[in-house]
Amino acid sequence: MVDRDFRDILGGGLLAALGLAAAAYAFMHYNMGTITRMGPGMIPAALGVLMALFGVTISISGFFRSGRFPEVRTLTPIFILGSIAAFAVLVRPFGLIPAVFVATIVATFAELNFRPLLCVILGLALSLMAYVIFIVGLRLTIPPFAWPF
Repeated sequence: MVDRDFRDILGGGLLAALGLAAAAYAFMHYNMGTITRMGPGMIPAALGVLMALFGVTISISGFFRSGRFPEVRTLTPIFILGSIAAFAVLVRPFGLIPAVFVATIVATFAELNFRPLLCVILGLALSLMAYVIFIVGLRLTIPPFAWPF
């Protein structure tokens, strides 16, 4: 047990930094307009400032609460990045459905309690959802199956 909740302090600080960066980009690159005639930068700047305020609030509340030091697992980001790489490598030669299925299988190895049956069910469900959303709903020209042999 440590005397501060460093997870919330760090997470809130990163959220505040991301919000400030988004607001600064919107202020520098887009016209703000006025309240009655909003420009294209008004909403991104307001959301960036709001995100920064939420981050500061989370970070400040972490100073007044004790917490555990976060457990660092090095395999988790490796499996998540491997999942993204597997999708990128497989989507063109094999199609959307096999790429989503394999990416889901690889990503579930990052979980502490790996259960193969739930992993396969999740892969099938996400593959079906990707097909319905991207191919049926949005009518993208990604082939669902494209076997290279």
